Amino acid sequence: MIVLAIDTAGTGCHAALYDPDRDMVLGAAGADIGRGHAERLMEFVDGALDAAGVDLHAVGRIAVTIGPGSFTGIRVGVAAARGLSLALGVPAVGVSSLVALAADRKAGAPLLVAMDAKRGDVYWQRFAADGTEASPPAIATLEDACAIAAEGEDALVGSAAALLREGTPAEGDGVSIATVARLGARLDPQAHLPKPLYLRGPDAKPQAGFAIRRA
Repeated sequence: MIVLAIDTAGTGCHAALYDPDRDMVLGAAGADIGRGHAERLMEFVDGALDAAGVDLHAVGRIAVTIGPGSFTGIRVGVAAARGLSLALGVPAVGVSSLVALAADRKAGAPLLVAMDAKRGDVYWQRFAADGTEASPPAIATLEDACAIAAEGEDALVGSAAALLREGTPAEGDGVSIATVARLGARLDPQAHLPKPLYLRGPDAKPQAGFAIRRA
């Protein structure tokens, strides 16, 4: 089974082909583009397929990051994964960005994964030493996140780690596309549907005061 992994949940836009039988990334493509995921994603999917020397119809599963992260980016990735899943007749699974960041650390000790959510907020989640989720994903103000980080002895990882430790600017928010692929290959498609993980509502809200009364 070949896994096509997609990540558009942050500023990066990445795709990779992964063979779980050999635990090998066959090909990858992408870049930190900031915006424009919808315009560039399929270009990177094609680039990953070319690098792997694999035809799209050889793909047996789609794995996609579901957030938390960029509202628009998540929508782009999840929509693409669902569309490819339907077109190819293969399952698609959703991979949490927080879980992927924890998996990159390979546990061994309790972890607190913290991502910079901008606007003075932090996405966070705790993981046990064996890598299992010890708390649900959540969002907190920077002040509350600092208090959460001070509560235990967890190792602190993620784009907001330096912000919580020293108050220094956050690092990049990207996850490893190889890790997304490896996690996606193991997940149960029935239990991990590609559904956006939104911990904060969208910026755009209906302007109720300007609604036009229907006849």
